[in-house]
Amino acid sequence: MTLTKFEKNGVVCALVSSDIPVITNSQAALDLLMTAKYDIGTKNIIIPKNLVSEDFFILSTGLAGEILQKFVNYGGRIAIYGDYSHYTSKPLKDFIYESNKGKDIFFVATLEEAQKKLTKTM
Repeated sequence: MTLTKFEKNGVVCALVSSDIPVITNSQAALDLLMTAKYDIGTKNIIIPKNLVSEDFFILSTGLAGEILQKFVNYGGRIAIYGDYSHYTSKPLKDFIYESNKGKDIFFVATLEEAQKKLTKTM
């Protein structure tokens, strides 16, 4: 796993890259958040969807709730970018829609959108 620092509008983000999934459970998510905090100096994470366990997107597993609760508890923000069009679950679509209305958790199509969401000035 590699974290790359990205900064815009005075907001620092950590861009995640890896050959294997990085967020596979809540502990892995917390480890990523703490690594970004200590190595990059931020709690803002930008990660491609393919580096998040597919179980995350099956809401009945509870994995999404566990992982996002870690981010909320530790003051982290995350933007996951990728293609969500193949998901047919209405609860998942509703979850994504509601998350995107907030200010801490975002599901977007592109890296550029992810960067924009986390570095938007209030």
